[in-house]
Amino acid sequence: MKLTQLFADGRFVITSEAGPPKGVDTTKMLEEVALLRGRVDAFNVTDQQSSVMRLGSLAASHLLKQQGAEPIFQLTCRDRNRIALQSDLLSAYALGIENVLCLTGDYVSLGDHPGAKPVFDLDSVSLIHTIKTLCEGHDLAGNELMGKPDFCIGAVVSPGADPIEPQIIKMENKIEAGAQFFQTQAVYDLDQFSDFMKQVKHLRVPILGGIILLKSAGMARFMNRNVAGVYVPDNLIDKMDESTDKVATSIEIAAELIKAIKDVCQGVHIMALGWEKWVPDLLREAGLWDRLSSS
Repeated sequence: MKLTQLFADGRFVITSEAGPPKGVDTTKMLEEVALLRGRVDAFNVTDQQSSVMRLGSLAASHLLKQQGAEPIFQLTCRDRNRIALQSDLLSAYALGIENVLCLTGDYVSLGDHPGAKPVFDLDSVSLIHTIKTLCEGHDLAGNELMGKPDFCIGAVVSPGADPIEPQIIKMENKIEAGAQFFQTQAVYDLDQFSDFMKQVKHLRVPILGGIILLKSAGMARFMNRNVAGVYVPDNLIDKMDESTDKVATSIEIAAELIKAIKDVCQGVHIMALGWEKWVPDLLREAGLWDRLSSS
């Protein structure tokens, strides 16, 4: 089901992530998805995340669909020109994939093939426009399509960026291009996120707050130093530092964040980063486990 329908129904939407393997053994990915199928609304299927070569997001999205889970097909501009991007989009829709998340993509120098040639024929805004054009029945060259897709188009935004104004301008550009919902970078500073939501209220677009499970105080400090737009407050770092049960404390922090932002946004996007097995406990702690029946 397209996420636009869930938003229209007034549902608090929960999305999570499914990371394709580096290889063709998809057992672990599908087992992690099975843990949450029927408990979350959809799964972002990552596209060569951090520029590390893996099984493609299109194939992985199709496998999720076959298992009865709803994929969000992540698509980056790093590895494909506009011909390949349009072709993959049409292929995805032909396979029953209705949700897509548009990203510019990480630089290849960050990944395991630093000598690869980046493409970046399009960026995230022009990719969104491309999808909207396909949905209107034409390709980017103006040629008419034999059957048109009807995607729900997603994008990303960083509410913790400083200054925030360029992010809001880019968000407006993405909406004008065709974006229908947003997932955010990780949220830890509640006052900052609340201020951001007030500043973009006039845009009237569904926003899913990003939730990353903290694994340690060191991870929090690393993100503060190296991840643009993410700020973990000192009180949360101290809480992780003093904890004797990192998993329980991480779940407690994430659950409290979800409860705090639940009334100001339209959903959450949970990024477990290898702690997928703890997401059911997080949903229970946040009071979200029983909102959907398991399948």
